[in-house]
Formats: sequence, structure tokens, C-alpha cells
Amino acid sequence: MSFPKKGKFFPGENGYNGKTEQLTNGGFVEEIAAALKRSLGDSRAGVKTVAAWTGANEKTVKNWFSGTYGPSGVHLIALARHSDEVLSTFLAMAGREDLMVAIKLSAAEDAISDLLDAVRRLGSDDPSN
Repeated sequence: MSFPKKGKFFPGENGYNGKTEQLTNGGFVEEIAAALKRSLGDSRAGVKTVAAWTGANEKTVKNWFSGTYGPSGVHLIALARHSDEVLSTFLAMAGREDLMVAIKLSAAEDAISDLLDAVRRLGSDDPSN
């Protein structure tokens, strides 16, 4: 069976030039690979950790680390849940860096609150008061 003369390709007027998706996916794959390496290093232990987080096969995870392929949506969600580097990279690619600032601010507030609680506990245990 052969293709009909019309309908094999997307029309040029829709902005399709044959390379757009490849460049977009390539950038995504490279950025996620770099985020994984920053987060976990480029070791077998990192691969095993990511495989445990996502439930993906170790060979699949090795492909993510090498930048050969990128994670699917479900796996990307699991990675973002466990890795701040991946989450930050994803938000930056989506043009939403402002959300990462809010996340970091919330984490800082939690850390300050925990520190104040610890200081108060130390003060209440002091027998000189």
C-alpha cells in the first residue's frame, strides 16, 4: 500500500518545518539528563535511585542519564517529586521560574520555623530560668 499524493506532510503554513519537534525534544532530553546528573551524579547508584523513584527499568533510566531519550510524563512527575533539580529544570523550560522561587521561599520558612522551635525547646529546658 502506498501513500496518496496528498496528505503525507503537515502544511508549511501551520509552522511545521520538519525540525521543530526534534529540536524541542532534544533540548528537553539534554536538560533532564543534565538535571539528573547534577542531582545524583553520573553513577550506577544514581541510576538505581531513579529506577526506584519511577519504577522504570534501569536501562531506560541509563538512557535518560545519557540524554538518548527523555522520561515520559508519568516518569517526569515522579522525578520532579523526588528531585528539586529536575523540578527546577522543568519549571525553567516551562518559563515558570517564579514558581521555583516560591517553593524555595516556602522551604526556607519551614526551616526557620523548625529552628525557632528547637531554640524555644532549648530555652525551656534551661534550669536557670
